[in-house]
Amino acid sequence: MKAYELLGPEGIDGLRLVEKPIPAPGAGQVLVRLKAATLNYRDLLTVKGGYGSRQKFPLIPLSDGAGVVESVGAGVTTFAPGDRVIGSFFEGWLGGEPNPSKMRTSLGGAVDGVLCEYRLWPSQALVRTPDHLTDAEAASLPCAALTAWSAVVKLGNTRPGQIVLTQGTGGVSMFALQFAKMVGARVIATSSSEAKIAKLKQLGADITINYRATPEWGKLARQETGQGVDLVVEVGGVGTLNESIRATKIGGTIAFIGVLAGQPQAEPRISLMVMQQQRLQGTTVGSVEDLQAMVDAITTNRMKPVMDSTFTFADAKEAFAYMASGAHFGKVAIAIG
Repeated sequence: MKAYELLGPEGIDGLRLVEKPIPAPGAGQVLVRLKAATLNYRDLLTVKGGYGSRQKFPLIPLSDGAGVVESVGAGVTTFAPGDRVIGSFFEGWLGGEPNPSKMRTSLGGAVDGVLCEYRLWPSQALVRTPDHLTDAEAASLPCAALTAWSAVVKLGNTRPGQIVLTQGTGGVSMFALQFAKMVGARVIATSSSEAKIAKLKQLGADITINYRATPEWGKLARQETGQGVDLVVEVGGVGTLNESIRATKIGGTIAFIGVLAGQPQAEPRISLMVMQQQRLQGTTVGSVEDLQAMVDAITTNRMKPVMDSTFTFADAKEAFAYMASGAHFGKVAIAIG
């Protein structure tokens, strides 16, 4: 089979197309013929070795893939050849609370990922693809969608009428907007592009803010809502944390996810967070059990992921470069096979 492999933290140019044997499923395993994969910002960090000692080399990158069951090993009764499936981000985190052993099984980082034609999964680490989704759409769910689901629904416990603030137009933020609207919340969405803001409104954003035109967007969000938002889906990291603190109401939550905004321009307003009894909730994807709950909700609501573009397998490096450019709106996919 064909696969892309990194021998070290060499960046996008270090991706090499190699030939590997097609693995055979052992007891309890499922061999999946991958049809599509999608990229996350995490993958740009991974190819540079950004996860330090937690990251293995050589490495097949990318965590998010979907495909068709090719064959199953002894004892597998839940799947059969031809079934469309999605692989979990943490193949060892089946349910319950996270722990070190469960979180050492992240695809495309701690273990080989999905930028290949075939991959083995434990049968318990797969869920069925919703019939209304394409393979590329299904491949967008394991990391970005489940992170947003955990932030908004599982950990954020967002209820109808509450207000959620999302940042930018990457995969997590798009899914957070969709899940917030799914549960009946109002959404404030930020972007630096007026063209993207128009698209955010089409997706249901109730209030939009151009953060380039309004650097103190947290103050504006508080003014627009009267008391602040219930939840900020914080993908910028420490570089945007102060404005998120300013935007969040007393007793509200900041779901801390990403590092997109770089280093802070000022010291974090930790004292303000304390005085307002805000909660800073670290959010890292979720379990197979969480993935199934999210997929059930997506199926019931016939929700469609926001997709930007799909590259061929041969153009995988170009897909990484496009993702790095920040020009995308929604998910960037790679078709496999």
